[in-house]
Amino acid sequence: MPTPVNSTPRPPRVLSDVDSDVSQRAARNWWNDEAADYQSEHGRFIGDSTPGGEFVWGPERFREADAHLLGDVEGRAILEIGCGSAPCSRWLKAHGANVIGLDVSIGMLRNGIEAMKLDDAPVPLIQAGAEHLPFADASFDIACSSFGAVPFVADSARVMREVARVLRPGGHWVFATNHPMRWMFLDDPGPDGLVVRMSYFSRTPYSEANDDGEITYVEHHRTIGDRVREIVGAGLVLEDIVEPEWPDDLEDEWGQWSPLRGSYFPGTAIFVCRKP
Repeated sequence: MPTPVNSTPRPPRVLSDVDSDVSQRAARNWWNDEAADYQSEHGRFIGDSTPGGEFVWGPERFREADAHLLGDVEGRAILEIGCGSAPCSRWLKAHGANVIGLDVSIGMLRNGIEAMKLDDAPVPLIQAGAEHLPFADASFDIACSSFGAVPFVADSARVMREVARVLRPGGHWVFATNHPMRWMFLDDPGPDGLVVRMSYFSRTPYSEANDDGEITYVEHHRTIGDRVREIVGAGLVLEDIVEPEWPDDLEDEWGQWSPLRGSYFPGTAIFVCRKP
């Protein structure tokens, strides 16, 4: 059914059983605990040990150096949201950007500080959540996020509004996250991960809890339509949705991502947005 021309975009349905405070606390603690293991397992792939870092948009090895989704970054004020150990921020700095990295996990940021010993100049890092960005209006030319923050916050629509607030007119917001259709499948890189198990339309968050019932991990699902409505509702223009294909020469698995699954459906969605 077509949307009436004068209607207000319908906001995505946000379930409240795992709210923003619970989600942020779980993300902060989980990534603090996993920081060392994550770097050991994935650090080489994402460029933690590369002088000047690396900017990889996802497990498909889709690099910003090839994609140019951010445009010319030299001299631009850039905010990376959910920077983790900051390989993307370090790459942006090495290419002439004035960049700040933000992440909720001090453990991941410490990994970034250690990695910067390989670089000519450090990147300022800030510990904060994505739903309340600690910056003045119109502070940045570009904001970006490579699998950071967006899937782990309860109110991702607020993240979009916050990004729109801190961007200057004409600024770009580019973020990569799990492709929404992945929600239907088990996190299994093998044949069992090719069978639909869950409803694409269920927004009930995936969560894990310890023996005391405390939620220790949360991941939130939004459909493609939800993401579009979040972006448009924040006053941004959606210019493209990029779905990187799995390279023929990439044999590595990354959790649920694998050559098998990548040959059938996308694992990453990159949303390219602009502030008018």
